[in-house]
Amino acid sequence: MSQFPGHDDEDDSFDGGEAADDYVAEFYDGIGDDDEEVEGEGADLLEEEGEFPEETDTLIPLIAIVGRPNVGKSRLFNRLTGTRFAIVEDMPGVTRDRQYGDGTWDDHVFHVVDTGGFEPETDDSMLKLMRRQAELAIEEAQIIFFVVDGQVGLVNADREIATVLRHAGKPVFILVNKVDGPRQEVGIGEFYELGFANVQDLSAEHGRNFDMVMELVLPMLPRQDQLKRDETVLRVAMLGRPNAGKSSIVNRILGEERLLTSDVAGTTRDSINTWIERDGQRFLFIDTAGIRRKRSISHRVEQYAVVQSFKAIDRADVVFYLIDATVGVTAQDQRILGLTHEKGRGIVLLLNKWDMMKMSEPEARAYLANVRELLAFCNYAPMMTVSAKTGLRVSRIFDLAIRVREQFDRRISTSELNRFLEESLLKNPPKSTGLKRLKVFYGSQVATRPPTFMFVCNDDRLVHFSYQRYIRNSIRDTFGFEGVPLKIFFRSRGKKEDEGKTE
Repeated sequence: MSQFPGHDDEDDSFDGGEAADDYVAEFYDGIGDDDEEVEGEGADLLEEEGEFPEETDTLIPLIAIVGRPNVGKSRLFNRLTGTRFAIVEDMPGVTRDRQYGDGTWDDHVFHVVDTGGFEPETDDSMLKLMRRQAELAIEEAQIIFFVVDGQVGLVNADREIATVLRHAGKPVFILVNKVDGPRQEVGIGEFYELGFANVQDLSAEHGRNFDMVMELVLPMLPRQDQLKRDETVLRVAMLGRPNAGKSSIVNRILGEERLLTSDVAGTTRDSINTWIERDGQRFLFIDTAGIRRKRSISHRVEQYAVVQSFKAIDRADVVFYLIDATVGVTAQDQRILGLTHEKGRGIVLLLNKWDMMKMSEPEARAYLANVRELLAFCNYAPMMTVSAKTGLRVSRIFDLAIRVREQFDRRISTSELNRFLEESLLKNPPKSTGLKRLKVFYGSQVATRPPTFMFVCNDDRLVHFSYQRYIRNSIRDTFGFEGVPLKIFFRSRGKKEDEGKTE
């Protein structure tokens, strides 16, 4: 399902072979350009002394829910995000994993992660699992909700988690869950033993005292109107699995080893902001390889990467997603790209390490077609083969970012859109459903970032997903919108509007 009513996500009926023909002529190694060096092409690093811009964006804080199993973390997650179940689509990679979500309270915004959902199947003891859960919260979150069970009371496992959290240097709120009434409040005093000042009882299932919890953290959350930023800066997030070459690409752009890189996955430090100016355009490259490779969490680098990516997507205008061409598309790639698609950000696919792919032209076509098939939900994204090692086509990243950002911000006039709509309706009229036929009266673009279109009709229940797909694909055929998802929804015209009034 989509965030937008009546919206059907991007067409999954993508002809991968046709796309491969388009790309292979330019990007097949041996047919395309020679290796390109980036140094000296007008890309200048803004040095830390004097020129380095101040990062003034208001970041949305991440709330991590920590606690032992069966204390009600998932119910609290659902209440914070206003959801009941994970939102799942048939297309691989477009599932919004229920461990990640967005929330609002009194016009303040935040992200939420349920750390319990990260734990893989393991033979480790329960104590080690809980300790790693707490370490994840310390590493990534700005606010920690430590959930305990008010019916069971304080147990040793709670004390072990608290020991780790006390060294976090971040605000920790103990939430005593499953307290459904005043009679059960008597026992919450023992949880002050854990050494945290903020202890609040609640019932995540029934919502009791949930408002009191939110009032505790409200001063730490930004308001919607505080999320404004300098729109002259083009923000590019470099996403991908560990060791796909994100830091190496940025280093190639800079012409120096500014970012820590290694053949070992996950060696980059925390997310690094790199400011670059090229031909008068300022770029902020956000390298999200950044996981500290701690011994106790070494096998969980990919789970960390998802959290890093989730935070970086919100900051970005355009996401450059790197795929290791020697490995191909993985479930992790689909997962993070699915998050990016649902967040409505611009997407560019970079197939890195192409210098190592010794393939014939037919093999290259088949390879690229397979990539497109596996990532059909973002078939609108331009794809380019690159090599951080040799510099192959790396210099084109700047122009691609500018091109996609222009589409991200593009707005179609109402008159132009309705001329398009009239032609589309004549070309393919809606089919009748029972005794009623769908009538689409007019459309307008109601938002950018991403481009969002609303079409007013007689009854939105008559809109079949295939007709939504037809309209969306026709918009792409007519107006382009390369690299950005399109959000489309239909709205029934109300009685007042039938009488010539606006809603």
